[in-house]
Amino acid sequence: MFDVLVYLYETYWRPDACPDPVQLQRKLTAVGFEREEIREALQWLAGLSVAAESVAAQTQASSLRVYTRDELEHLGQASIDFISFLASAGVLPPALREVVLDRAMAIAGGPVDLEDLKIIVLMVFWSSGEEPDALILDELFVAPEDRLIH
Repeated sequence: MFDVLVYLYETYWRPDACPDPVQLQRKLTAVGFEREEIREALQWLAGLSVAAESVAAQTQASSLRVYTRDELEHLGQASIDFISFLASAGVLPPALREVVLDRAMAIAGGPVDLEDLKIIVLMVFWSSGEEPDALILDELFVAPEDRLIH
């Protein structure tokens, strides 16, 4: 599923640039993605759209987030730490943080792999029409061992 999401991000610069779901499914099949992988990704994206709409009206300047036991177990410490880092850096507002959490909780299994969470964060920014700044893109894409230290 995550490969499909990354493909969509790289191919369509905004969600509204994507074709309708039927045509998109055909294109993804033609590119070589498996039917089940496409189905999961499209369902996940539909949930992303619903979650984004439900928090669009929220304009909280700041908030304190307390995680439930289920969230702690499902997300894992590395993912929670990364979400906290983004929020404390001021790049993940509370409303978008809640969308990230909603979509991460929608992933089967657990704990959520940090690399998968980064894709979720990227797709949340993508769905909101926002481009994260260069430093955040670096955090989302570049492996720590590949970073140059200045």
